[in-house]
Amino acid sequence: MPKDLKKNSIKKNVFLSLFVQVISLAVSFILNLIVPKFIPELEYAYWQSFVLYAGYVGVLHFGLLDGLVLRYSQYDYDQLDKPRIRSQFRALLIGNAVITMTTILFVSIFVGGVNRLVFILVALSVLSRNLFTYTSYIFQITNRINIYAKLVISQRVFFGVFTVLLLVFHVEQFYMYCIADLCADFFGVLVGFLYNRDMYIGSSIATKEAMSELKLNVGSGCMLLVANWSSALLISGAKMIIQWHWGDMVFGKISFSFSISNLFLAFVTAISVVLFPQLKRMEKDKLPQLYMTIRNAITPVLFLSLWCYYPGCLILERWLPKYVESLSYLGIMMPIIIYASKVSLLTNNYLKAYRAEKKMLLVNVVAVVLSMSSFLISAYVLDNMNLMLYFIVFFIMFRSVLSEMIVAKIIRVNIIKDYIIEAFMTMAFILCATRLKFVYGFAVYGALLVLYIYIYRNSIKQLLQRKPKTVKNEE
Repeated sequence: MPKDLKKNSIKKNVFLSLFVQVISLAVSFILNLIVPKFIPELEYAYWQSFVLYAGYVGVLHFGLLDGLVLRYSQYDYDQLDKPRIRSQFRALLIGNAVITMTTILFVSIFVGGVNRLVFILVALSVLSRNLFTYTSYIFQITNRINIYAKLVISQRVFFGVFTVLLLVFHVEQFYMYCIADLCADFFGVLVGFLYNRDMYIGSSIATKEAMSELKLNVGSGCMLLVANWSSALLISGAKMIIQWHWGDMVFGKISFSFSISNLFLAFVTAISVVLFPQLKRMEKDKLPQLYMTIRNAITPVLFLSLWCYYPGCLILERWLPKYVESLSYLGIMMPIIIYASKVSLLTNNYLKAYRAEKKMLLVNVVAVVLSMSSFLISAYVLDNMNLMLYFIVFFIMFRSVLSEMIVAKIIRVNIIKDYIIEAFMTMAFILCATRLKFVYGFAVYGALLVLYIYIYRNSIKQLLQRKPKTVKNEE
């Protein structure tokens, strides 16, 4: 059996992950706010094309890594069947190497121009991304967050230093920034190898048994994989349609807006990494209380973060004047952080903890089918990009609320009033950001934020006063 939760284990792991995200945030700051100032807009658009398509290569482990997470997150490192896990690494390595070489060959023959270079780099990312994901997952599922922190810090610092050197030497070609990204992943794998050597090298189980294990992992993880990547299509699908219909320059402007909004999701991602292994180790009767504690903690902070849009705009207008147009799009898309954060931190983790992957998959597939239909109509029938952006926010909100309703039913809590108030705050922010002058929007949303805090003053006060008893050992 895995080790019991220590009194401060969650707190310590969250702190470590937050520290990791401070480093990641610094690198993201360089990538999203410094690089666009010093490279041409078209080169930035090509770079964002690589980032967009490389973001999907994680689907090419076909659920193997998600299966490992679901099946082994309750075990400590010394309890893992290492020959069995090594067999899965070898299957991943061989499979992804074949996909990479085949793709490079196909692209070299049939694709021309700058797209050939973009997709060759994307093909190489099949190996780099999935090997790095395997490396990081081994640390996460065994709850070795301290080593996971070292891994991510190493990878992000390498990427950041490489990028800074490119800027220092006035390198404007987009492919060099893509190469920096790939090299950072491989460097992270090397760092993970130093701590995890026996998860890569050593004897393995028999081939027939390894294939049976592979089948089990893919079978367990495929629904979670499809759920996660169909979820990603809510944003990436829209970005692809924008690129296809409105061209690379407009795509670059929109990608910049998404990049800025993603900065706000960094800390939530950090906590999410910690939470799932902890949930797998907790007693089921403690999970509802923890859910409400986390929800009550993050929601006011997320709505407060929307207020940062206004001072952020003042800074960005002066720092990146060529992307001023992107700020109007950002005003529409900022509420994404409210609902994407809840899905990442709460609903997905709880649905996995309760092994409700089928429901998670259903929610995401329904949301993707409806959203992609709306995106296509917005682009190719109505030729209205703003409408598409509104649809993005709506369907991310739709997915979040529907997922949370399922979780609420499982853990037996009623938060319908919260949905209504949060939807009102979301619409109010968008109207303030897009319809009111800057000063008026800042003042009106600020007043609504004060009202929101007043409505939830008792729960906020209780949250600030209580001590985290949910992680104590039972004596």
